[in-house]
Amino acid sequence: MKEAAGAQEVSESERLLFGGPLRYDGGWSRHDGSFLELGLRAMVLRMPRLIGSTIRLAHRADRRALLQVAVAEAGGGIAQAVGLVAVNRVLAQLLEQGETTERLAAAAPALVAVAVTAVVGALLKSASTAGTGRLEPKVFRVATEEYLERVARVELAAVEDEEFHKLLDSAQWGAESARRMIRFCASVVTAAIALIAAAGVLTALHPVLLPLLAMMTLPSAWSALTIARRRYVSFHTWVQHARAGQLLGRLLIDVQAAPEVRVHNIGPFLLKHFRTMAETGEREQTRLASLAARTGLIASGWTGLATVTTYGVLGVLLWTGAMDLAVAGTAVIAIRTGSANLESLVVQLNYLYEESLFVADLDRLCREADRRLIPATGRPLPRRIDAVRFENVTFTYPGTVDGRPALKDVSITIPTGRIVALVGSNGSGKSTLAKLLCGLYAPDAGRILWGDVDAAEADRADLFDRVAVVAQDFYRWPFTARVNIAIGRPEAPYDDDLLHAAAAYAGADDTVASLPRGWDTLLARGYKGGHQISGGQWQRLGIARARHRAARILVVDEPTSALDAEAEQQVFDRIRDLAAEGQTIVLITHRLHSVRHADTIYVLEHGRVVEQGTFDELMRPDTDGPGLFRRMYLVQSEQYRLDGSAALSAPQDDRTAEPQR
Repeated sequence: MKEAAGAQEVSESERLLFGGPLRYDGGWSRHDGSFLELGLRAMVLRMPRLIGSTIRLAHRADRRALLQVAVAEAGGGIAQAVGLVAVNRVLAQLLEQGETTERLAAAAPALVAVAVTAVVGALLKSASTAGTGRLEPKVFRVATEEYLERVARVELAAVEDEEFHKLLDSAQWGAESARRMIRFCASVVTAAIALIAAAGVLTALHPVLLPLLAMMTLPSAWSALTIARRRYVSFHTWVQHARAGQLLGRLLIDVQAAPEVRVHNIGPFLLKHFRTMAETGEREQTRLASLAARTGLIASGWTGLATVTTYGVLGVLLWTGAMDLAVAGTAVIAIRTGSANLESLVVQLNYLYEESLFVADLDRLCREADRRLIPATGRPLPRRIDAVRFENVTFTYPGTVDGRPALKDVSITIPTGRIVALVGSNGSGKSTLAKLLCGLYAPDAGRILWGDVDAAEADRADLFDRVAVVAQDFYRWPFTARVNIAIGRPEAPYDDDLLHAAAAYAGADDTVASLPRGWDTLLARGYKGGHQISGGQWQRLGIARARHRAARILVVDEPTSALDAEAEQQVFDRIRDLAAEGQTIVLITHRLHSVRHADTIYVLEHGRVVEQGTFDELMRPDTDGPGLFRRMYLVQSEQYRLDGSAALSAPQDDRTAEPQR
């Protein structure tokens, strides 16, 4: 196993760029079953199950194409068997005593049978190729949809789990492997039928010939299986390393990275490390090639010895008179045909088995995803609620090294139709709290109550439907402007009136009007007709997307970070209008002047709520708590002063101070 695992050399590029070795240290060993014990006996025993799983997948993809391939391959194998029997008959007639013309006349029917079977075999092979060509891409699509449909519905914690991603890395190859298995299954069926025919002929000619045929082929079978095992183990060990190398290559041509790559002259740096990563991978491929050459040489030696033994036995049988010349001629043809079919069967079966290992990864991913799916059912949320309440909520991100919770005993209330602001320094837990509110995570302790329904027991689809989010790092979909807004409600028709209203609300209507093709402009450089817009324009589209969703709770996380002062003020004015219309707003921001109109402000520090109240209450010097909000506000407001004097020098208690722009 040490040999199979490969050299554990760690390049300087891995250490510098990725913090350490990019190897999966034995993750493959936790796979269900002994998939690395690729013995011939195990392979043969598992063959029916492998072929059965492939047939079931193909049946789902295209029943008619599957039937066409099955009939053509079975017919082709039978035609080959009939042809071999006809050849035996031709030889027997030609080597009989008598006149040449009489012998040719007697062999003519068999010769016609040989020709007919050859033509039929060619036609069936063509039909099989056509059917396989139809079936393979459909199997690839069905297999890909099978895991994508599940991965899209797993809990966010699963997507962020390293072990789940390890499985996802290898399982993505499973769909392509399922596609190739169709071809290999067809080849296995053909070779098996032809081999049975050749073995039957050899057994009828002389019983000793069949084991000799097996001896000629077993060394190549051992060689193929051993090489396949090494390749599979190497793939799992190096898959993350290969993905990292591809990442470096993509960064050199990435549109977003391109300006910095040129201005900072990063190209040579990335290319150097791409080369280092590639050379490390090349050494692994060289190691595998050397082992494969050595294994193949040993197998070839044993095959040569077995071949000499086989033909030596034939010579002895002829010499002693135990076999006629006609029978010996047929035996030679049958041995050559059977040897080719057996070798083809072993090789194709090996390919089939090797691909099945990756299909097994795909199956394991689907099972793991099924185990971690977002529940499809749950308690319906009340039609109307007065508030969402966090009661002593504690949460720690999965995989946190130090185990420190992101939230600790947090209790807050978010009343319906009000503006609730969450403020605090970076890492204080604001965005984490918003993610729990949206149902993306479940708390480790405590409850999140929507009315009287615990979010942990709620119908998650119902909960998601109640929330819209404008995140600071919202996703910029590489689609048209129309889709970038309408995707907030993908199940709803793309109603132009709703889209225009959402764009006008966010101030994105001018952005859309300025695009070359308006709503139908592709917002992705690098594609035909693609167009690039600024960060502020993207932020307006993101706000319009959330508005178009029309959810009851709107979570806005730093919604104006890329906007100018005037546009920022417009956004906050509209947020207040939404609250006046009855929509609940959860505002997360570092710009503390923007929370003056919030009904309640919660100040978080190190995952705890340390202060809460209205803006005026938190600005009083004598307020209960550490006065964190007031200190942060004073620090920010100082930076806006024009005269350089101390901030907020107004009399009394500074409660009405506003940062100067």
